[in-house]
Amino acid sequence: MLFFILAEIGYRSAQVFYNALLPEIAGPEEMGRISGNGWAIGSAGGIICLLLVLPPIVLIGGALIVRLALVFTGVFFAASALPVFLWLRERAEPQKLPAGENYLTIALKRLGHTFRAVRKFKEFIKFIVAFLVYNDGILMILDFGAILGAVLYGMEQQELIIFMIIVQLASVAGAYLFGLIADDFGGKRSLVVSLLLTIVPVFWLYFSYSRLEFYFIGALAGFALTGVQSVSRSLVGMFSPPGHSAEFYGFFAVTGRTSSFIGPTIFGLLAAEATKWYMNTQQMTALAAEQAGHRVALFSIAAFLLTGLFMLLLVNEKKGRAAAASQMEDSLDG
Repeated sequence: MLFFILAEIGYRSAQVFYNALLPEIAGPEEMGRISGNGWAIGSAGGIICLLLVLPPIVLIGGALIVRLALVFTGVFFAASALPVFLWLRERAEPQKLPAGENYLTIALKRLGHTFRAVRKFKEFIKFIVAFLVYNDGILMILDFGAILGAVLYGMEQQELIIFMIIVQLASVAGAYLFGLIADDFGGKRSLVVSLLLTIVPVFWLYFSYSRLEFYFIGALAGFALTGVQSVSRSLVGMFSPPGHSAEFYGFFAVTGRTSSFIGPTIFGLLAAEATKWYMNTQQMTALAAEQAGHRVALFSIAAFLLTGLFMLLLVNEKKGRAAAASQMEDSLDG
């Protein structure tokens, strides 16, 4: 468990710096495309890794094979990160530490500057609040997708693996396409479209009783979800003052994880209570009641996505970009 916790800390911390590189390698006019390409390649890499470790797990099995699969995944991840360290050149120049300072004190001071200054970036704040809400809906879909397949359709492990591969394949296409759309259509508009597309499979799932349909629902969800994720990331880059993207992406990451337990908790509680209600009042069998309870809980996902979408409509992308361009030094270093 300790190693999983350390791995999670390392992964989430690395994400902040990885995302902060986006404004370093892409201008505002191409940020959506670069972000989408990165997300698409990452999804494709996940599929490749899964296809490499899956055959020995299925054909040989055993705890040792699963452990070796984890080791291989770590090596695969490290090898995939090598190009960043070997070939990516940053435009930002390393700065020497002031006398009497260390990296921790500098980080705390800059964090304080960021929290004080970020209030002046009103559009960024409005976007972060919207993200805080709709991201919970995204996490609920990711957390309960496979569970819904097992509960609603009785899917076995191999069927769920195939389902996840289909979702990942669709996510590659979604990230790439929405990356192209974001640059031409605008980040906010692209995000609105991707959120609307994400809401569609939620309601479709409520009315669906076909296992075959579930694969199509998953494909549409995967296509739309990565659009939401990649465009959200590019919007943070657009709203970040040059030279301070790491602080803003750190703010973005903390926001995304702070409320990550709320949506899944609500879904789980609602599904459990609805299941009890169906069993006690409708005299359903345990399985039928559980299925009905999970269908009711789908409305909690839709509520988070719709509320976040409404809040996103209040964000003015042009003002957010202008604020980042004009206030970068005065707000954060002055």
